[in-house]
Amino acid sequence: MRKIKLFISTLLISLTLPVCSIAQGTVALDNVVHRVAEDPSMVHASLSVSVHNVTHNSVVYTYEAHRSLIPGSLTKLFTTAVGFKTLGSDFRFKTTLAYDGNIDEKGVLHGNIYIIGGGDPLLGSYRYQGTCPDSLFTAWLHDIKTAGIKSVDGRICYDATIFDNAPLHDSWQYGDIGNYYASGVSGLNFHENMYFIYFDSKNKKGFPEISGTSPDKLGIRNQNEVRIAGANTGDNVIVYGDPFTPVRLCRGTVPEGKSRFPIRASMPNPAARCAELFALFLRENNVNVSSAVSEVYSRADNLTTIQEHYSNPYYVIAKYTNLTSNNMYAECIYKYMGYKEYGKGSYANGARVVNDFFHENKLNTAGVNLVDGSGLSRNDRVTADFLCQFLNQVSHMPIYNDFSNSLAIVGQSGTAKNVLPNLPSSVTMKLKTGTMTGVKAYAGYVMTTKGELLSFAVISNGYDCSDAAMKNMLADILYKIAEL
Repeated sequence: MRKIKLFISTLLISLTLPVCSIAQGTVALDNVVHRVAEDPSMVHASLSVSVHNVTHNSVVYTYEAHRSLIPGSLTKLFTTAVGFKTLGSDFRFKTTLAYDGNIDEKGVLHGNIYIIGGGDPLLGSYRYQGTCPDSLFTAWLHDIKTAGIKSVDGRICYDATIFDNAPLHDSWQYGDIGNYYASGVSGLNFHENMYFIYFDSKNKKGFPEISGTSPDKLGIRNQNEVRIAGANTGDNVIVYGDPFTPVRLCRGTVPEGKSRFPIRASMPNPAARCAELFALFLRENNVNVSSAVSEVYSRADNLTTIQEHYSNPYYVIAKYTNLTSNNMYAECIYKYMGYKEYGKGSYANGARVVNDFFHENKLNTAGVNLVDGSGLSRNDRVTADFLCQFLNQVSHMPIYNDFSNSLAIVGQSGTAKNVLPNLPSSVTMKLKTGTMTGVKAYAGYVMTTKGELLSFAVISNGYDCSDAAMKNMLADILYKIAEL
């Protein structure tokens, strides 16, 4: 009877413990995880940790690893990895410049010029000399003149039909969508679907003035409710506006003493802006265009190609996506996969492609729900255990080297550069960060000093402390994972 009572007592105690398994050598990690979980800021929050040994195909440690939580930008791990599988490392997005009608002996095109979008996130990007608007338009102008066109008795038409007409996911928050990081995507993207607004706070009192935009001549009305704050306070401006209305409302603060302080806003209808600015560029360079730009939803079969413009290869785009957590790049990849596999670039079709990958690789998707490619949606849900299972599966595939090379290296690059400043040089940790209001998360790979590959995921939702404080607490967990 005493043995039975002792057994029942032991069983009851075990049932009251948190969902946690401890493998040999993980006591120090478990102590830190519990210290974080029991912090006063975590009373109403969730913490989930999972570590797998990829080399030995074993689970090393779990704490609440079954919890379905908001991953933030960890979602980009799925998008970019499935992109490597679906599109290939050397894939390039293509934008086509073409015309219909005929060119007479005077060089007048009696027809239209078409800009046919291919979902390229780098078209007109300000980040690279070869993709910036001036370089892009100059190349197009050169090839138009080479084709014998001196003026256009018609329009500049733009075709963005490779993607649907929903640049944003329905669940994205209104406070995000006017800002550059939630600019959404089009079948014809331009200048990363964002623009710069410059504020002059030098010798001003109370309110700065808008001193310009880049690109300029966008036809956007910028409403200014921004105030001047103290020196070195940085960009604290929130921009409001929807994706098709040419009005942006700016609220918040910029630092004092600046003559041209930049903030970034989402560009309304980037496909139309691309066509309008190109038509203006042609006119400024003595190629007259007689009519206004026009959106088209279908094209004649007998178009003549002027130029096919190709993006950088996919592995470059995927790496930049993960290193800098670029939402717009991720959504272009997501929707293009939907176009490639199902004939139309949409959030629903992108989700189908990612879920097809999960099912083909026999991953258990319980607790997993992914609706976009970037993680901006708070409807995205994932478990720490599933993240490790996914990373394990990818590590055994031909895409692994390219995918792992796209991740930020802790202490060296991207959003992981300042995550663990004291990580020993003998340990290599590559990861993706995930951050939004009330969300702090990390997932990736560790090559240990023993030469073993680990996958890991650490997710916290709903904490009451600052992001900086939570970053420090989760860093303590990551250090212990690195020591395994």
